[in-house]
Amino acid sequence: MEDTDTLLFPSDDALNADGAGRKLPSNLEAEAAFLGAVLIDNRVIEELRTPIRPHHFFEPLHERIYEKIIKAVDANRTASPVTLKPQFEGDPALQELGGPAYLAKLTANGSGLLAPHELAQQIYDLALLRELVSVGRGLVEGALDTSDSVQPMDRIAEAEADLFKVAEGAETGNEASTFRDASLMAIKMAEAAMNSGGGLSGKTTGISVIDAKTSGLHNSDLVILAGRPGMGKSSLAMNIAYNCAAEHLRWQKDGGEHNYGAPAAFFSLEMSADQLATRVLAEQAEISSESLRSGTLSRDDFQKLSFASQRLAELPLYIDDTPALTIAALRNRARRLKRRHDIGLIVVDYLQLLQGSGRANDNRVNEISEISRGLKTLAKELSVPVIALSQLSRAVEQRDDKRPMLSDLRESGSIEQDADMVWFIYRADYYHLAIKPDDPKMDGTSSAEVVEKYRAWEEKYEELRNRATLIVAKQRHGSTGNVPLHFQSEITKFSSPNWKYDENEFR
Repeated sequence: MEDTDTLLFPSDDALNADGAGRKLPSNLEAEAAFLGAVLIDNRVIEELRTPIRPHHFFEPLHERIYEKIIKAVDANRTASPVTLKPQFEGDPALQELGGPAYLAKLTANGSGLLAPHELAQQIYDLALLRELVSVGRGLVEGALDTSDSVQPMDRIAEAEADLFKVAEGAETGNEASTFRDASLMAIKMAEAAMNSGGGLSGKTTGISVIDAKTSGLHNSDLVILAGRPGMGKSSLAMNIAYNCAAEHLRWQKDGGEHNYGAPAAFFSLEMSADQLATRVLAEQAEISSESLRSGTLSRDDFQKLSFASQRLAELPLYIDDTPALTIAALRNRARRLKRRHDIGLIVVDYLQLLQGSGRANDNRVNEISEISRGLKTLAKELSVPVIALSQLSRAVEQRDDKRPMLSDLRESGSIEQDADMVWFIYRADYYHLAIKPDDPKMDGTSSAEVVEKYRAWEEKYEELRNRATLIVAKQRHGSTGNVPLHFQSEITKFSSPNWKYDENEFR
């Protein structure tokens, strides 16, 4: 048996090399010193700034030792060489180092207690470097594969996804969460909702009636916002993105215990960035979008616009108007925005304009299914809510009741299946305008019937004007129902209603 006064480790070159004869980044002495510190004082784990997990250790024996320590500490038991000894008496790797006495050797000099945080950081950093080596090896091997089935853009997307995981400090394959971890997250969400005073446990939409119905936008959720053309889907989505980003900016400046906003990314496949910016400026300056586009502004209006522009200069809202994006390209761009700006909300306008991988064999239903699954995967991967706008089929127009239903989602049932929430925007005044009768003649020659018909239509229009309904048709985390909204068409702004409404109508 070799002298155990010196720390000995397996010398398996296959384990310790990167495949080209070079040693993988590691520091076994730092691992041993850190384990010694933890075995002397278990409280070291609680005070760590770096999230050290068993898989961050290079030496398999050290990984097993730390795993046993974590289990003991989680069970409120003391982890020491004495308490761990029975669990390692038959461990062959430990036998090579002198048996259970090696556990005592780890605590021999206690040098790790002098700098446990620095040791933990080094172990963590070296683990990330090894992940980079693994990603690089996979990238090289994939690039050398020239078979017909290989798609170079897919290889790039996979490599970028792996690099994102390394940048986020995540392992290549996520481990299952314990129920304890999951329940703690649930309690934190409930606490946030309680502290908000309004049941808000996710990110705010900035529209109180929507927040009250949904408790906000939750990380990893895919929200489908659908409607027929002209209903205001893009306007509502931009309102929400703006409100969320503005709340984050307010929190940065004023502080507060909880941040209910986040930097937002708006992927517009239909409108250009300047068109979207025009909408936001018009809304915030309370100037008609039509006046802004036509240039018929007064000096006062232009001054309002200038002030609004200055106020919004720091707004963390990022607009990508690249046309004809594939779902893979969108995911790559979203990852970059997450790394660079820590975005917490993604809006895609709109789903049907995205393209799939091209492997759907020209089957549009399969392509839409691939896109909706890709958006849900993106929401989970980045842990952010994703709002994807969607068109509805023309079946809506063929019914007397124009309120949308889940069956109206266009081209694929998988959209409904993948979504955590499905919202429909509905404006009755839009359809009422379509049946406007001829105006009565000003000279008084119109019949009483024509005048009465027009008067009845006008009264109904005044009742419906500026009123909208958000139909929550699906919600995994809560009830479905209708949410009343106020819509200012001249500045394309949705907000909570400023009129009294019957609660029973919107249940």
